[in-house]
Amino acid sequence: MIPEDLGLDAAARAFYLAVVSAGGWVKADDLCPQDAPVLARLLELGLVRGLPGGTFYSAVSPRAFAGRAGGELRERSARLLRQAEEVPTALDELAQAYDAAPRRIERTGVVETVQDRDTIRHRIAQLVADTSTEMLTAQPGGNRPADHLVWAMEQDVPFLRAGGVMRTLYQPVARVDPATIEYAVTVAPYGARIRVLDEDFQRMLIFDRSVAVIPASADMGSAAFIEDPTTVEVMVELFERDWRRAERVQWGSAHAAPDAGAVAARIGLLLAGGLSQRAIAGRLGLSERTVAGHIARLRDEHEAETLFQLGWLMRGRTDGRR
Repeated sequence: MIPEDLGLDAAARAFYLAVVSAGGWVKADDLCPQDAPVLARLLELGLVRGLPGGTFYSAVSPRAFAGRAGGELRERSARLLRQAEEVPTALDELAQAYDAAPRRIERTGVVETVQDRDTIRHRIAQLVADTSTEMLTAQPGGNRPADHLVWAMEQDVPFLRAGGVMRTLYQPVARVDPATIEYAVTVAPYGARIRVLDEDFQRMLIFDRSVAVIPASADMGSAAFIEDPTTVEVMVELFERDWRRAERVQWGSAHAAPDAGAVAARIGLLLAGGLSQRAIAGRLGLSERTVAGHIARLRDEHEAETLFQLGWLMRGRTDGRR
């Protein structure tokens, strides 16, 4: 296919073919005013040339054009390759300044503790940009904020298109979250693999098996960035263990999302285990309003007047199943 950026769009091709079919030349008097832009492009490319006096135009062999165009493209490619080789040197001063810049991070040995959410997000963005081969992420819950997922798509799709490997673990609640489903459907065609695991597991991000990120506080307000090879290797093994037990999901299909009863049943089990509404929301990655709605339906179903009574009834039901 001839590249259109050479000027050979459909109109130019049609004009050239018309000249050839007319015997290889055309009188200037036979041309219409609207032919002028197309003729100008073909004259500039050298596929058509004007005869002395400007009364005739004749077609030039495309093979001659191909030879010239190919030579120009090869010369352009060589120039771009030279420029690519010069980029690291041109940016060396900036790279050194970037590496030397303070990170607002408390460093202890091979662990860096980031104390605020904005810095955490910024540092993770840096790690994503620097990752070349693999990202492993374990996100308990699964219904991450929609704006975070949009940002993640902008980061993850280019990484995957460049040949990167990405695997992500969620809990089953992710299957009913619209933003998470949209994210999964978007990145899956590029090779991202996303599974769900109906268990508690450690929240972690692992980049190129050399840097791991885990929460450093219960409220997720700080994070630890770990570079110790032995520790990172242990975390990779934990991820692989959970990954093997996780369930594959056909994101975007009718089989991807469980019915609401499955989520309610999960809430009921946690309620029976003595967790509060807020704790359940945190465990499943749901909003407290969503959890409250499920609990209200469970109270109606079991005719429980109080949350304590519902937990007692749910505990009795789970004990009876053993």
